[in-house]
Amino acid sequence: MLLPAPFSRYGGSIRSLQQKWRSYAETRRNSHDEDPLARRMLDVFLRTWDLGFIAFGGPPVHFQIFHARFVEGKGGKQKWVDEQTYQELFAICQGLPGPASTKMLFCLVLLHAGIIPAIMAFFLWSLPGAIGMYALSVGVQNLGESLPGPVYALLSGLNAATVGIVAVSGVQLAEKAIQDKISRILVIFGACAGLCYNALWYFPLLIVIGGLAIAIWDGWLFSLIQKKRLAWKNRHTQPADAEEANTDSIPMESISLGQSERNEMLRSRKINPSGTLSQSSGPLSNSTQPMETVVSQPAKYNIRVRTGVAITIIFFASFIAILVARAKLTPPPLPLDLFASMYLAGTVIFGGGPVVIPLLRSYVVGPGWVSSRDFLIGLAIIQAFPGPNFNFAVFLGALALQHSQFPTIFGGFLGGLGIFVPGITLAVAIQSFWSALRKRRSMIRFLRGVNATAIGLVFTAVYRLWEIGYLTAANSAGKSLANEPWWLVVTTVSYASNAWFRLPPAGSIIVGAVLGLCWYGAVGR
Repeated sequence: MLLPAPFSRYGGSIRSLQQKWRSYAETRRNSHDEDPLARRMLDVFLRTWDLGFIAFGGPPVHFQIFHARFVEGKGGKQKWVDEQTYQELFAICQGLPGPASTKMLFCLVLLHAGIIPAIMAFFLWSLPGAIGMYALSVGVQNLGESLPGPVYALLSGLNAATVGIVAVSGVQLAEKAIQDKISRILVIFGACAGLCYNALWYFPLLIVIGGLAIAIWDGWLFSLIQKKRLAWKNRHTQPADAEEANTDSIPMESISLGQSERNEMLRSRKINPSGTLSQSSGPLSNSTQPMETVVSQPAKYNIRVRTGVAITIIFFASFIAILVARAKLTPPPLPLDLFASMYLAGTVIFGGGPVVIPLLRSYVVGPGWVSSRDFLIGLAIIQAFPGPNFNFAVFLGALALQHSQFPTIFGGFLGGLGIFVPGITLAVAIQSFWSALRKRRSMIRFLRGVNATAIGLVFTAVYRLWEIGYLTAANSAGKSLANEPWWLVVTTVSYASNAWFRLPPAGSIIVGAVLGLCWYGAVGR
């Protein structure tokens, strides 16, 4: 039956809409976005809910946990990212300011499930430790001028055990990830240079120098040295012999190059258990071919470039606005002053623990917000807490407002917000540019150097903790653990139990606390 023209036209429009809807539904089913938000949230929750309770030992240990869980698929779980993507994220997080392991987890979840699940994972990761540190600040506010003797022994034991755990992590990162000679040189360079000096600008400079060293070496310096060596070797040859040598050298070089490329492809397929860019395992000459030809799996959820640019602009605008507001207000309100200090610290802290300890100490102990004794107590406890070490800012923020009209929980919130937001914001912004930057060989080479130097800075953290880990009633500001041989025993036991007997970091820390109390009972009274 024929319909009137108006009804026929309307019927055609309805059929067209139905076809468009079917096409849209089919596209959704065939795309990565087919998983509803609720399913992605549940998946992320089941994979990350326990990390805030079991991830002891600081960033070096956290990176190993993330690798086993999200790259290797430990326990038969789904692999979220491939090896190369993980390595690139590691380099980005090490090269940006702020808490490295927190940025790493946020970016992993962001690529796998999107921004909302990533925010949920951040709270699951950081809230247990943040709540614990705030509770500790409440307890510290009610302490007297001096602590009982067993408490100092307990805290010193925790510090000594933590030194052993961080040392294990540093050694494992160096041995498993850095295998070529030039990268080993940069590990030593980062460790030694970090021990000799400490300043805000110094650690970023070391990281940049390490990246440029690898980029220059792999880019042209190695080939230049090889040409000079060949010319020097053939300097006494006759012209005829030189011509014959040159004609013979062409196929040999091509064979050598082909073999090197085949070896590099085989190495690139191997899964590296650590959280760094895998390096070649051959002699120094193999370092000239970093794994830059491997194509990683595409990410499910990418940040658009426009969004990344907008995030970057908003971040730096807010950073400038906060600092200007604090400078214009004389004197600035204590909450604003606290938040600005933590925001500045979260923006300029490169290298993690080696820098955050002296920097935060100058920010909160210098103005008189927190006493030196309370600072060292919190520093000792945070080493024994799971999750990010930057939860230390929650403890400091709560203590900073203890004598003001504002509630201490507000100070803890400001401290945590100021220390975490800058690094995570910059990491998300960089993700939008990374799909283009990762195609450049020079960038991959640069990241190799960043990784190597960052691993060297882990050993700097070991030294810094060692030098302030021994707490006594007479010296609550902390002194070197070397002043008492027993703490070297505790560090050795912690190192051996974790490295050789596979005792989890939490168990090693408990052993250190018990050994500290044993020392007090035997000779510490």
